[in-house]
Amino acid sequence: MAKIIGAVLGYYFLGGALGAIMGYFVAGLFSRGLHSNLRNSYDLHSHSSDIFFATTFSLMGYMAKADGHVSEDEISQAEVLMAKLGVKGQKRTEAIKYFQQGAAADFDMQAVLAKFVSAARFRADLKRNLLMFLVEMAIADDDFHASEEAVLRRVASAINIEMRSFERMVEMLKAQRSFAGGAHQASSADELSTAYKAIGVSPTATDKEIKRAYRKLMSQHHPDKMIARGVPEDMLAMATEKTQEIQAAYDIIERSRK
Repeated sequence: MAKIIGAVLGYYFLGGALGAIMGYFVAGLFSRGLHSNLRNSYDLHSHSSDIFFATTFSLMGYMAKADGHVSEDEISQAEVLMAKLGVKGQKRTEAIKYFQQGAAADFDMQAVLAKFVSAARFRADLKRNLLMFLVEMAIADDDFHASEEAVLRRVASAINIEMRSFERMVEMLKAQRSFAGGAHQASSADELSTAYKAIGVSPTATDKEIKRAYRKLMSQHHPDKMIARGVPEDMLAMATEKTQEIQAAYDIIERSRK
């Protein structure tokens, strides 16, 4: 169809049969180039998602054995987290495989991260998502071990995320977990202080600044946005829970300001 349209346009604008032929071939070249770019874009996105999935679960296994061994509790926790993320079926089998690779004695974390960085290229959002998922996994049992933090700092450094940004992320995610379930009321000054940390703003921030920070967080965790940033669909169940936590924190701040 594109070639026919090109031929017609060439006939009218360039004149005669020669113009039609030129229009036909130019349209063909354009069409092939467009299809090639779309295919390459899809392949790159699919590759990024696969790398993200493999890197996340292998590093999860590495964190589990950071204290010297992988305990039964850590294995159980890994399975709970897979369910929380929404990983099931064949993907769950793959996740377990990557987890075991990460927990193996010969696991090369730097090589895995180098491969991830190469795939992510200039995708700061994809790098941030990787670190965010790993922090969520580390704090899921409400006990952030020093060995886990040490691994996460190494990950942040390898993917070029500043330590200050990493520490701020940890503070925010810990605060957001305080609102798991969404059923909270502004019952104490401590809870309100935690709500501000969950949104990532100061108690002295203006209403406009708070709303902007809230909308940015909700956008970051929207499933469609996360897929566009390279997070596999099989890992999006947690996004719904995160938006509920953020919403609960924001509601407390809003009520306190009325």
